[in-house]
Amino acid sequence: MAARHPQRTTLAIALFSAIVSTAAPAAAQEPAPEETRTLATLTVTAQKREEALQDVPISVTALDEQLLRDASVRDIKDMQILVPGLTVTSTQNEAITTARIRGIGTVGDNVGLESSVGVVIDGVYRPRNSVGFGDLGQLERIEVLKGPQGTVFGKNTSAGVINVITRRPGYTQSAEAEVTAGNYGALGVAGSYNDAFSDSAAFSIYAAKRKRDGWMDVETGNGPRTEDEDYDQNFHTVRGKLLFEPSDELEILLSADFTSREENCCTAVQTTVGGTAPILNALAGGQAVAAPGDDPFDRVAYSNRPTSQDIKENGVSAEVNWDIGAFGGATLTSITASREWQAINGLDYDFSTADLIYRNANEDESFTGFETFSQELRLTGSTDRLDWMVGMFYSDEDLDRNESYRIGPHYEPYVSTLVYQLVGQSLAAAGVPLDNPMGIPAAAFLSQVGGTPYGTGFAGLGALDRYQQNARSLALFTNNTWHATDALDITLGLRYTREDKELTSNYSNPNGSLACTGTLADQNPLNPARYARLRAALSSRSSAFAGLPGPVQDAIMASAGPQIAGYMCLPWANALHNSPARDSYQESEEKEWSGTLKAAYRWNENVMTYLSAARGYKGGGFNLDRVQSADGDSASGAGITPVLDTSFAAEFVDSYELGAKTTWADGSLLLNATVFHQEYEDFQLNSFLGTSFVVRSIPKVTSTGLDAEILWQPQAVQGLMLQGGLMYADTTFGSDIPGVDFEQRTPLSTSGALYKLPGATMPFAPEWSGSMAVTYEWDFSNAMVGRFNIGAKYMGDYNTGSDLDVEKHQSSYTVVNARFGIGASDSRWMVELWGTNITDTEYVQVGFDAPLQGLFPDPGNPLNTFNAFPAAPRMYGVTLRVRY
Repeated sequence: MAARHPQRTTLAIALFSAIVSTAAPAAAQEPAPEETRTLATLTVTAQKREEALQDVPISVTALDEQLLRDASVRDIKDMQILVPGLTVTSTQNEAITTARIRGIGTVGDNVGLESSVGVVIDGVYRPRNSVGFGDLGQLERIEVLKGPQGTVFGKNTSAGVINVITRRPGYTQSAEAEVTAGNYGALGVAGSYNDAFSDSAAFSIYAAKRKRDGWMDVETGNGPRTEDEDYDQNFHTVRGKLLFEPSDELEILLSADFTSREENCCTAVQTTVGGTAPILNALAGGQAVAAPGDDPFDRVAYSNRPTSQDIKENGVSAEVNWDIGAFGGATLTSITASREWQAINGLDYDFSTADLIYRNANEDESFTGFETFSQELRLTGSTDRLDWMVGMFYSDEDLDRNESYRIGPHYEPYVSTLVYQLVGQSLAAAGVPLDNPMGIPAAAFLSQVGGTPYGTGFAGLGALDRYQQNARSLALFTNNTWHATDALDITLGLRYTREDKELTSNYSNPNGSLACTGTLADQNPLNPARYARLRAALSSRSSAFAGLPGPVQDAIMASAGPQIAGYMCLPWANALHNSPARDSYQESEEKEWSGTLKAAYRWNENVMTYLSAARGYKGGGFNLDRVQSADGDSASGAGITPVLDTSFAAEFVDSYELGAKTTWADGSLLLNATVFHQEYEDFQLNSFLGTSFVVRSIPKVTSTGLDAEILWQPQAVQGLMLQGGLMYADTTFGSDIPGVDFEQRTPLSTSGALYKLPGATMPFAPEWSGSMAVTYEWDFSNAMVGRFNIGAKYMGDYNTGSDLDVEKHQSSYTVVNARFGIGASDSRWMVELWGTNITDTEYVQVGFDAPLQGLFPDPGNPLNTFNAFPAAPRMYGVTLRVRY
């Protein structure tokens, strides 16, 4: 336990009270100098105990406070530039953020899915990656642990862990402040104050406010959207900590934080414009989507509906460390946390200025909220031959989600015209053209088929669904290292997890789904006048059809009818989803073991090698979306029958690693490398199939490769620091994936939506990636210093779509950040010029089928339109930092 420190004056108490009441930054004072140390002494908590980086038999990237600051890292998305093999992406809104390590991660856009990459902040597990996407405050370091970490960190860490450690209060009075200004109207202020109440109590508080204009221009058409920019920034955050050390044996750390974000995000750009664009343009009375040949990196989006997002997060935690004296001086650690997180998001679902489908940004129609309580207890101790740990973890998570789809006035004429064209192509190929002798508009086709007056079959609030899920998890774990000899360590870890989930789903179609209801009645086999409306609609539009014998007409309608009904009964318009028959209650119980076995051998003080095997586990769950198929089985292909069982199985991984950690040049150079092989069973793939997100369990996924890193602080060049890494990863789907969605047929346009997956490289999994950061600090004079940092991340080519459409391919690219500062030698002030993506590299985060516009899985189909969420452009600015 840390030693106690000299008492501060009562002024500290007064200042603390004032800051808490105003949540405003305070002035600053120079903190105590840090102890000089070599790279060989760097410590991490990858096994939940402080250990030297070079002694831990895990592939770890450790990023310290200064490097994080130099690289402009404020959240987990920013840090990917420093870590090879790590990608972090956002899609429909920034509440949906996904992290991947070694090509493995869970695709976002479905909060029923938990992450394959766990995020832990100050010892508290966060249930989804998105809750780590915000200003993390004053960072001490971030550790990226690669490969399964389920023994120590829990069930949803089958690909790795991002372990964030923020700065703790100290007993030295200090204050820091910064002001930042940049392009796109960026302006940010942040401040912190640290002090002591007494020789046994200290506190710190941090507050920040950041704003920025949007970097995406938006064509709003006829509205009602008025914001002509997107991807703006507007948030504030407050974080406070209290440290009590009533004795040398007891330490209590209390933490609290609050963050609010009210922004506009996220529109998309068209990367491929297909044959549906003319229909949308005609309905919108102008350009509804980008024109063919437009450059998507002009960053112009088309959206007539708002993309407002309102994200709130708050939490409290208490960490207690007690040296109990028993068991040879064991330490009992308790971490108790309660957190709330919620997001309300508007969405223009069709990503065009035509008014097809959208979601209002209000709590009743668009809400995702988590309330989580967690408790972890650990007892750790050491003897001459054994470092041991036993523990327990419990969490109780309540998830609430309201999801809706509103149908705009252009929906019916658009879908009707599109279906009319598709049916016409099929009938023309069969020698029955739609010559439309009566001149009836194509936009009225579905109103005839459904038997509803034009403009009434699809309107208003089409779907309003509510999900309530409770997940309770209890785990017992142990992780122990036996020092078999002075050179050989054997680590054995084991974890038993029990998880219970309950989901109540309520579905409703407030507008009554009139068009779908009408066509289902017309095609009902029990209807004596079956196909009467469809027969009349086709006869009035095709002279050839009208002249055919009745049995031939019946055969044509039996073929075309289900296709037409499929478009009339898309999930948000499907009457079969309506309450109360569709409401459901589902539950699951899982009892699983995970664990690890490692052997580490230190050949000498500079070389350690290790061999490890691990079994990881990621919990199963339920798909929180409307899913329908041909027969009610989610694996049975396209159809309109609701899938009642939305559960998906747990995900498992067997991982094997052979690694070496080496130290050179008297501790100033670290070279580490790991060869890995990971085999995933029942990998949870979340795929957007054009109308909904469907979770598939992929029987086998493998990831094999090499992960190497370097840290170098040359003794001959004072002030120079280099950190870099290189990763090769071959991450592929198994060749045998059951289900019609994975079948390839002739012609390709009839293949399953995911037919490209078997045996292919996974999305977001480049074979090669690498990063490098170089920092140099030098003295201008006795009173002035300069500091320069440049960091770059290379990503080889990869696909950005879960269905691997070639139109979603991303070519290799490199992103470069840089920062130059000049300031006082005593660190009282510094002015920094900085830039992110300084070469303005153009690349996309995620590519996807444009809803209702990407219709066929075959490459190059001229009808298809594809969209993408682009990465941020070049940003630059200046920051003034002061300390007192």
